Amino acid sequence: MLEKTNRVNLLFDFYGPILKDRQRQFLEMYYREDLTLSEIAEVMEVTRQAVYDQVKRTEIVLEQYEDKLQLLSRYQERQSRINRLLDLLDSDPPEWDSENIRTLVKELAELEWSEEA
Repeated sequence: MLEKTNRVNLLFDFYGPILKDRQRQFLEMYYREDLTLSEIAEVMEVTRQAVYDQVKRTEIVLEQYEDKLQLLSRYQERQSRINRLLDLLDSDPPEWDSENIRTLVKELAELEWSEEA
């Protein structure tokens, strides 16, 4: 459950601005403010089932955006490569050489170039 919550929050960070206002409100209350379905229903003056349906539909919309745009997966790939590079630099004794660093930097550059295309 925590993994799903973290994923939805990350997707919301990337795609929240392009959601409809109502979608954004429901997800904000449910995931960020940690309100229950009943609490959201009371605030929004709808049924608990309506809140549940809206949250589930919006989660699907976020996943569809990610399937098409891949912003989160690209971000995670960049972070992974940056962390590998930092791990190499921080290793004791140093496990890096200029070729390892060059390879990782090239991979990062290729990620950036592929996003611009």
